[in-house]
Amino acid sequence: MTLTDWGQLLLLGAIWGGSFFFARIAVAELHPLVLVMFRVAIAAIALQLYLAIRGPSFRLAFPHAGLFFLLAFTNNVVPFSLIFAGQTELGAGVASVLNATTPFWTLILANAMTSDEKLSWNKLAGIGLGVAGTAVMIGTGLLAGLGGPVWAKFALIGASLSYGIALMVARRFKGVPSPVIATGQLTASTIIMIPVVLLAHGPAGLFSASPPVWAAVLALALLSTAFAYILYFNLVASAGATNASLVTLIVPASAMLLGFLFLGERLELFEIGGVMLIGLGLVTIDGRVFGRR
Repeated sequence: MTLTDWGQLLLLGAIWGGSFFFARIAVAELHPLVLVMFRVAIAAIALQLYLAIRGPSFRLAFPHAGLFFLLAFTNNVVPFSLIFAGQTELGAGVASVLNATTPFWTLILANAMTSDEKLSWNKLAGIGLGVAGTAVMIGTGLLAGLGGPVWAKFALIGASLSYGIALMVARRFKGVPSPVIATGQLTASTIIMIPVVLLAHGPAGLFSASPPVWAAVLALALLSTAFAYILYFNLVASAGATNASLVTLIVPASAMLLGFLFLGERLELFEIGGVMLIGLGLVTIDGRVFGRR
């Protein structure tokens, strides 16, 4: 990856790490499915306005309508649902580690389905170090969810696998600008989520949240979704699916560091050690320090 790619990856990790703060505020009053619906819908509207005012034409998305719905299912609807189901039974620590396996599944899929993203020892070693670093960073909190049911663990592994499949789908948008891909995915996700929420939750109380919660929803939609997905799909196009998936290793470390810097949360030695392992994993994947790419 180039230095620009690494910069985009770290920025994306920081943005998605910060999204936990906004989500913590929003879920206090909104059902998770309702939050997902508003998050993707507001982001889709914002991106449609952006494309109408100054972006490339959304008509570029029309020939790829089927792919956008497949991307919406694999990148939003399926993983969000599986994560929500799995976390009802498992601790956050186990969930974070299983989510951090996304680069591994992406690497396996890319090796089988692409000609330019093959397995390599530095990628396997780097991803292994990253997953281990995530586990170390969580520390003894990881043990809290180890006794959960097997189906819940498979649900979270399924979510990680779904993200990997989504990255394979995203690779098929050759020549489509990243703002158009982000807009198409989020528009399709909105079309899917509205009937799901109305059937599961009903229309009552959908708009009854307090102003601070709506502010958090807007931050999630505009920064952590609309802008973040433009960055994400740009990274897929420039650095490849496997490299883009590395963001799942950065997000937990980013959330922890942001909590330390801005919320005064305590930073433990094992957390610092975990972050260092994740960093070593990323350096190993990059390969420049060890003389290979």
